[in-house]
Amino acid sequence: MRPTSDTPAPFRSESRTHVGRVRAVNEDRLLDRADRGLWAVADGMGGHSGGAEAATTVIDALRTLADGMAPIDTDAVEERLAHANRIIGTRNREAGGTSGATAVVVLLQGRNATILWAGDSRAYRIRGGAAEQLTRDHSVVQEMVDAGVLAAGAAERHPQANIVTRALGVAATVRIDRVETMLEADDHLLLCSDGLSRSLDPRDFSSLPAAIGELADRCLTRALQRDGSDNISLIVIAAGQPANAS
Repeated sequence: MRPTSDTPAPFRSESRTHVGRVRAVNEDRLLDRADRGLWAVADGMGGHSGGAEAATTVIDALRTLADGMAPIDTDAVEERLAHANRIIGTRNREAGGTSGATAVVVLLQGRNATILWAGDSRAYRIRGGAAEQLTRDHSVVQEMVDAGVLAAGAAERHPQANIVTRALGVAATVRIDRVETMLEADDHLLLCSDGLSRSLDPRDFSSLPAAIGELADRCLTRALQRDGSDNISLIVIAAGQPANAS
């Protein structure tokens, strides 16, 4: 059961997900719990029901934190991700499957944001008309960029752009990366699957609409117009300005 309170949710958020223009099944899953300061995007891998089931497992594991009454901390989030990794891995071994999921999670406490992730689902901070990527992809092309054999601008369109080097469910244990950032009053956070990130343009954030729902709609519409070959999922968080602030 979701905790109840007369206090309004401290932050505002809007989420969107779309199957895209090519895929028949949406394997992305979202957790949008502004009331608990917890959000996540999980992008399933493995095709059809396997990938969708893996992503659902990740989100269900995190939802237990949001639905509980205890305070949430980053160690608890990481434990839930490890739990999901074990469940997906066991299912794969029993069924002979290869499904998994990338994931990015944000826990927001006041203006301190902690981002945890595995794979190429991303988090951006939008500030002053620009979007800064806070996560670093666990992917083959990112390793090529780091090694200096591939230009960063060519990574999104590289033939191996969809190959990740870390994900939930593909190994007995998974290392979750973590980064913290302090947010300013007008900042926004954007979480997304790679179906959105491959289509982002810096000019998308040069002027922001007043309503975060309009920003979420703009991101989704432009991703569909520019590519649409994959599932597209995103969460926009008005992270620096609590909804009940005066």
